[in-house]
Amino acid sequence: MTTMRVLLLILTSILVLSSGLIARNSGKEAKPNFLFLLVDDLGWADLACYGSTFHETPHLDRLAREGVRFTDAYTAASICSPTRASLMTGKHPVRVNITDWIPGSSGKGRKLRTPLDDHHLALEEVTIAEALREGGYSTFYTGKWHLGGAQFSPDKQGFEQYYDPHENPSKGSPGSGTTTGRKHGTIDLTRETKKFITERRNAPFLAFLSYYDIHTPIIPEDKYHAHYRDKAAQLGPSPTAIREHDGRSRPRQDNAALATMVQSVDDSVGSLVTHLASLGILENTYIFFFSDNGGLATKHGMGPGCNLPLRASKGWLYEGGIRVPLIVRMPDRRNAGLEPNTPVVSTDIYPTLLSLAGLPLRPEQHRDGQSFVGLMNGTGRDSAPRKLYWHYPHYHGSMWTPGAAIRKGDWKLIQFYHFDKLELYNLQEDLGESTDLSAAHPEVTQTLLTELLKWQEKLGASIPVVREVK
Repeated sequence: MTTMRVLLLILTSILVLSSGLIARNSGKEAKPNFLFLLVDDLGWADLACYGSTFHETPHLDRLAREGVRFTDAYTAASICSPTRASLMTGKHPVRVNITDWIPGSSGKGRKLRTPLDDHHLALEEVTIAEALREGGYSTFYTGKWHLGGAQFSPDKQGFEQYYDPHENPSKGSPGSGTTTGRKHGTIDLTRETKKFITERRNAPFLAFLSYYDIHTPIIPEDKYHAHYRDKAAQLGPSPTAIREHDGRSRPRQDNAALATMVQSVDDSVGSLVTHLASLGILENTYIFFFSDNGGLATKHGMGPGCNLPLRASKGWLYEGGIRVPLIVRMPDRRNAGLEPNTPVVSTDIYPTLLSLAGLPLRPEQHRDGQSFVGLMNGTGRDSAPRKLYWHYPHYHGSMWTPGAAIRKGDWKLIQFYHFDKLELYNLQEDLGESTDLSAAHPEVTQTLLTELLKWQEKLGASIPVVREVK
């Protein structure tokens, strides 16, 4: 071998090693990607990793094993649009005056006259997409939006790319319509999300996939339906429905069609994780998996799902309506298997993403959110514990009547305006909220009610009033 060839080989080796070091160093300095997966009406108990023995969710179970699984994650509302507004803004739904689903229910003819709220998310709000985009991120949204008509759609709210496979001209609300022929469109949404990720794999991105599953109509996925029908049959006759004020709750998970929809979402998650890995960017991507409210278990007859051991349903301020799954897979599977039990809420997502991206916080924007990066890292909260509040002053098809709630530590108070009633629960001792302690602990009841009323006054919350009898 000539001296020149030896020198060339040495030089080539040095260049290869140098490029590898540069790549590794660049990887350390590179901003992380975010894949945010939001499911419609997925209950806290709908995943195997959260206790379901009927639904099969192997990909999400793996995500939970490789990530951080929150046990006490909440939505800021028990219905979709307000929660979605809180995710986008970091503000409580009361602050943005979206307290009901869009367009909501008038409650005409009911005992209480309920307040009017806005049917769109104001363009003046700086959404999480806009904040990340200003920080150098590419942003993408697909699926259910439900925060206003075409002039308020995702591409007007900071998402540079928006794919909506649904049509509903009568509502004029992007992402809230009926499918164009492929059931709930999960396959289409997944495909378009993967396409965006492929195109933007070399730059930091936020890919926000908002599933239409598992919202009604409950349409079975054929590939799993027979399996779950057999599984349901093996359970035997269904127990009697659980009475919930004027509604009825499903007493167990045995809905084969709903189970196929849950597994369809699980398949989508598995496909997306595999795609990230194939592109070599899985270990630089945070994957968030969340729901917009609890499962629909309660209706006049009975809902399609079951949230037990949690009480009631989407629409209600019992735990079944507001406590949801939250899984975060971190790059390199850091803190895999961690299960924080400190309460977090949907308004916290905004500052958490900014913190992970290394971008400045915007406290005047995400006024009701606190970063939970410390909980993800196993080092505790990023800030002092706080009280959580809910305000749902509207009637809902789940048979919910207007009310509000507060959680402080293990104590939770619910105020029912329609029934002029207070209920107090200790969640540590009674997760299912079966024993009202308001009479046994009047001092706790009064303290929490006072704090709830002060919060409502501070934020200017609208309270229902009794209709005048003519």
